Amino acid sequence: MDAQVNQQPQLLFGGAFSAFLPPGGLDVSDLRQVPDNQEVFVHPNTDQSIIIELLEYQAGVPDDNAARYHFEDVAGASAGAEVLSQEPLVPHLLALEGCSSAWRLTACQLVAKFNEEAKNKVTLHLVLLRLPQYGTDLLLTFNDPTCIHPLSSSAVQEAEVPLPPSQPPWTLDHFHTFTHSLRLLDPGIFG
Repeated sequence: MDAQVNQQPQLLFGGAFSAFLPPGGLDVSDLRQVPDNQEVFVHPNTDQSIIIELLEYQAGVPDDNAARYHFEDVAGASAGAEVLSQEPLVPHLLALEGCSSAWRLTACQLVAKFNEEAKNKVTLHLVLLRLPQYGTDLLLTFNDPTCIHPLSSSAVQEAEVPLPPSQPPWTLDHFHTFTHSLRLLDPGIFG
């Protein structure tokens, strides 16, 4: 829980939720437009990101298939996508009240940035929190690049001048802290 030390919870979706974000996260909405159903935070020095999405509750999808359903929706028809593991989480161990079912899924995907041909290997850690009483599936995603293609724009270039020390990469513990600290403050967000 190191991510919580001397940190206030971040308000999300206009104050409807709060959670402890990993240190140094930048709010992407300060840089570009983000859909209303998403909050996106990026690491200042890596290609890591955390995405929070309010999605329509998929009533026809059983709980044990729902995380995979949403992953396949995100991954699309990507031939380089593979589910590595899936396991249930115990909802009462989460700060989010009213969660009927919670699932963690880990997957690997080859992803190109922008319109590049070079593909980076990214591990995706997804947590799906099901809130049927609000008609919502809440999807939390931690994108963690594990192998950057040398021709990718994300590849580190040798600098002639040494760069100042940077923020260490986020860890899975940071994501777990975020996931377990997420709270609903205003159910009015669901309409």
